[in-house]
Amino acid sequence: MKHISKDSEYQAVMSKIETLMTKGSKNVSKEELDELRELALMAQTYEKSIYVVEPPKTLVGMIEMKMYELRLKQHELAKKLHVSNAKLSLIMNGKQKPDVEFLKAVYKELNVDADFLLQHA
Repeated sequence: MKHISKDSEYQAVMSKIETLMTKGSKNVSKEELDELRELALMAQTYEKSIYVVEPPKTLVGMIEMKMYELRLKQHELAKKLHVSNAKLSLIMNGKQKPDVEFLKAVYKELNVDADFLLQHA
């Protein structure tokens, strides 16, 4: 697989992808479908190298990111962490410090690194 190293190459790949996509899935050959897969992987690799998402720097930020990743609403997260919705709300709004049981639940249920928890709690 070739690699994209600059924006002009990325734009050319995206243009080719768009051309193949407009044909419709029923109108592309096996070769074109294989090419489309390779182009998409090239574009994805380039995008990941350019668009770096900074990791959260706070406990609340980490919990919010995990909520997004797991597609959880706040009341669903509270249930998962075995806390009341009110307690979770207080913690998320900075009005209550997280206790050890809460941090343990975040570690176990959300798979948040223990070192991160110790540094940011």
